[in-house]
Amino acid sequence: MKVVVVGCTHAGTSAVKKILTTHPDAEVLVYERNDNVSFLSCGIALYVGGVVKNAQDLFYSNPQELASLGATLKMEHAVTRIDTDSKTITAGNLNTGEVETVNYDKLVMTTGSWPIIPPIPGIRYENILLCKNFNQANEIIAKSQSAKKIVVVGGGYIGIELVEAFVESGKEVTLIDGLDRILNKYLDKPFTDKLEEELKNRGVNFALGENVQSFDADASGKVSKVHTSSQSFDADMVIMCVGFTPSTELLKDKVEMLPNGAIVVDEYMKTSNPDIFAAGDCAVVHYNPTKSHSYIPLATNAVRQGLLVGANIKGNTLAYRGTQGTSGLYLFGWKIGSTGMTIENAKLNNIDADYVYFEDNYRPEFMPTTEKVMMQLVFEKGTKRIIGGQLMSKYDITQSANTLSLAIQNNMTVEDLALCDFFFQPHFDRPWNYLNLLAQEAMKK
Repeated sequence: MKVVVVGCTHAGTSAVKKILTTHPDAEVLVYERNDNVSFLSCGIALYVGGVVKNAQDLFYSNPQELASLGATLKMEHAVTRIDTDSKTITAGNLNTGEVETVNYDKLVMTTGSWPIIPPIPGIRYENILLCKNFNQANEIIAKSQSAKKIVVVGGGYIGIELVEAFVESGKEVTLIDGLDRILNKYLDKPFTDKLEEELKNRGVNFALGENVQSFDADASGKVSKVHTSSQSFDADMVIMCVGFTPSTELLKDKVEMLPNGAIVVDEYMKTSNPDIFAAGDCAVVHYNPTKSHSYIPLATNAVRQGLLVGANIKGNTLAYRGTQGTSGLYLFGWKIGSTGMTIENAKLNNIDADYVYFEDNYRPEFMPTTEKVMMQLVFEKGTKRIIGGQLMSKYDITQSANTLSLAIQNNMTVEDLALCDFFFQPHFDRPWNYLNLLAQEAMKK
């Protein structure tokens, strides 16, 4: 069996490893545009902020490891055409220009995503940067050394983490987002209000509910000013973090896709063409809170889907369990975890949902110290099925987001969580764990 893998970051690396460990007789040929594999882009802010000193620590695999397992790697090669009728791909060597066409029995599309680049006047000026891969991370670090005023466009996880890194580096930082709250996909208002207050106290300028209208440049062509509909900000550097779009042009009109281009896959990672698999940021996920397809580009989703590709490459053996979009964030000492839907997202999806917000200390007050935990649980009104949860504290409660994720995946109700068996030990929690108490509060609704 000859398997061609196109793209090798998270999903691709995971798929190659699983294919070759499960089916060592398979012939696996990997095409990758970059000179590296498995770069953890979620660590870029840590690298920019100097927390991670060695960039190589942000890679968890390398071409040599995959080759040692039996893969043939074509690094710095770009696939330019896929012929699904003849089952061939055409690729070019980015260094020499040499072009080759090879056949496949099974094709694995793990081409990932690319940052959205809005058509804003001046967007191509120098020092307006993207934040996705290793080369872009190095460019951000190099150019930030001389930059004093930095504008971050986009208030999602990547944008917020970069804001923190630049503030810690002593930069003057402005954050612009078209919506009226930061982190709106992951957290409801009680949490974002607290985080926005934290950022403002640390000197961050906000332009929320505003879109960038244009950029100005100085005589050398470097960005100098960012204009929104009502304000203007001086800038030595701008980082665009407004979201991602799946890189699926090679299969346009050849397999089923969502309107945004994300490839639709079944529970075994097969596309509408049974000889083509897809995984990671180029593919849909099954979103358990809504029980439907969704697009959630996260490394955790990618590595799971990549493993499933490898497990099912010769036949349907291991089914996808779906995702809750579980995520965590560290911001100026706050530890934040979220999973599933916010109440705002539930309403936007026409789900008849309710929520409860609750605060409690994570362990008894008779202990030398304790910390408050802010919590919210989102659930369907009729069934009381849990569909989302958020937690935030100065104490590390982020693993509890994983507990809530498991509750959503297994269709647990508020009552199930309220009476769930959690241990008690005063060093760690109360006789009733704070998740029990949160759910018990929801039972009052």
